[in-house]
Amino acid sequence: MFKTVWKKMIGLGLVAMLSATALVGCSSETTTENKTDNKKEQAAETTLDKIKERGKLVVGVKYDLNLFGLKNPQTGEVEGFDIDIAKGLAKKILGDENKIELKEVTSKTRIPMLNNGEIDAIIATMTITEERKKEVDFSDVYFMAGQSLLVKKDSNINGIADVNKKGVTVLTAKGSTSAQNIRAKAPEATVLEFENYAEAFTALKAGQGDALTTDNALLFGMAKQDPNFRVVDETFSEEPYGIAVRKGDKELLDVINEYLKEIKANGEYDKIYEKWIGEKPKQ
Repeated sequence: MFKTVWKKMIGLGLVAMLSATALVGCSSETTTENKTDNKKEQAAETTLDKIKERGKLVVGVKYDLNLFGLKNPQTGEVEGFDIDIAKGLAKKILGDENKIELKEVTSKTRIPMLNNGEIDAIIATMTITEERKKEVDFSDVYFMAGQSLLVKKDSNINGIADVNKKGVTVLTAKGSTSAQNIRAKAPEATVLEFENYAEAFTALKAGQGDALTTDNALLFGMAKQDPNFRVVDETFSEEPYGIAVRKGDKELLDVINEYLKEIKANGEYDKIYEKWIGEKPKQ
């Protein structure tokens, strides 16, 4: 009898062990499946999906550049060429140009703010360069500018050769291609960098430098603010502006490029250009 009971106990133990193993196996498979499903869901939620779920496009723009992105002290609104492009993109994605949040960026902060998720895209007079392509993806060119110099009206500076001298100080913004270009083109000059172009322009007016350098389109805005300054005719670089998104954000980038093609085809781009910059040059 003892043997019979012992056999039954052993048999019940084996059944329990097998059942437990089966349950663990099922649980493990379920957990693995859940993890896989979660990863798929996370991968499926693109920046474009998030924008639509949020109901708002968040764009990094300049607040200190007349004609492109400048905060109006009277209204508190940010206005300019880049702002109108951004609003048009919001309308393309969400059907309403007002479904947008504009966050201030500088040449120094815009890429970090994009890559840490604070903004969905950068529309801030950002020149497309091979170096920047390692950090972000760019749209097609939406504006072509050229680097030049802003000087006092009575200045003897009329080109890059006039600043490539010891004793000449050129002002610009930190983190900009303008700073890189001026050092390469005028190695003899002293270059002072400021947090943004508004600070650089204030320094120029205070006599801290002989010239300010950035893209001519931006310099025209500064000259418009203060007629005591003029933009030198000569340009010494090509500065193609692009809209930047995070690396691999292909779906959003495709929508942006489609939008740019549409506004160039239907004449809306020309209207924005003439509103802020003036008559569009013939291609």
